[in-house]
Amino acid sequence: MISGALCVFVVISMGALIKKNKKAEQEQVIAVNEETAMPEEVFEIEEEFAPQTSQVLVPIVDEELEDVDRIQELFSIGQTKSPIVETVSYKSRVEWLKGRPAWIADYASFYSTSRHFIARSLNRKADYYTQKVSSGDRFNVFKKDKNINFHLVVDLSRCKMLFYYHDIDEDERLLLKTYSIGLGRFDNRTSSGSLTPTGKYLLGEKVGIYKPGSLGLFQDEETELIQVFGTRWIPFGEEVSQCSEGARGFGIHGAPWEYDEDKDEVIENRETVGKYESDGCIRLLREDMEELFSIVITKPTYVEVVRDYHEANLPGKERE
Repeated sequence: MISGALCVFVVISMGALIKKNKKAEQEQVIAVNEETAMPEEVFEIEEEFAPQTSQVLVPIVDEELEDVDRIQELFSIGQTKSPIVETVSYKSRVEWLKGRPAWIADYASFYSTSRHFIARSLNRKADYYTQKVSSGDRFNVFKKDKNINFHLVVDLSRCKMLFYYHDIDEDERLLLKTYSIGLGRFDNRTSSGSLTPTGKYLLGEKVGIYKPGSLGLFQDEETELIQVFGTRWIPFGEEVSQCSEGARGFGIHGAPWEYDEDKDEVIENRETVGKYESDGCIRLLREDMEELFSIVITKPTYVEVVRDYHEANLPGKERE
């Protein structure tokens, strides 16, 4: 009787063991299948965001987009100066500042004009650093009674940026300059066809000025920042309308600098402008970036990124 019971127990145990091994083999097959095949819902997502022909960005060489440069009208103290600026004579004692002499920084603050802008006008050349001033010296500042902002149109297809001022009270705009720019690498998975996003953004206030040897953190690594951003950086501050990506991480900056072994120094890589090589930011040549920086950092400035400049929603009417 005991022997019979023992035999039954052994048979049951062996059956359970066989069943367990079979289940383990089935689970192993399922695991392998999950690693080598995508779930059905993933295929649906892939289909939804699959690249479309319309997303391919085709560069355009357009002779109709005229090169315009009226920037000198902002800095000139002659008859040809822009209607949004005025010429002032430096005095160390001014009625709007009591108790101490006024310096260039005080004029900059009072007239909402950058010190870099004043320096260029004062020096009569693209020198944004020298700010030596004597009584009677003349330079331009933005008019206090002019309510203006700036509007940048980035044309992805042409690697061009159009720079306008907008007189809000008169509701007039004027094209000041067209710049050649560098843009984000081609990527037909994006709505723009490039790593540079489309939409309208307001530029931010946390700007940067860099010189050779200036170190900072970039992607959590200590880096000579001029090798990434050139000499100037202006970030996208916030999304305004129809933005394909958030503002964070994008901006306008100079062409990156690279180490030259022959000269044993870092020099600007000017070849990156006019090409699609960035991670999404807009690149300008050093002289263009420093010029733009000096003008826009004290005024609200919008950047509208479009595939074709004809699509831009420009403010106001064109000034005659």
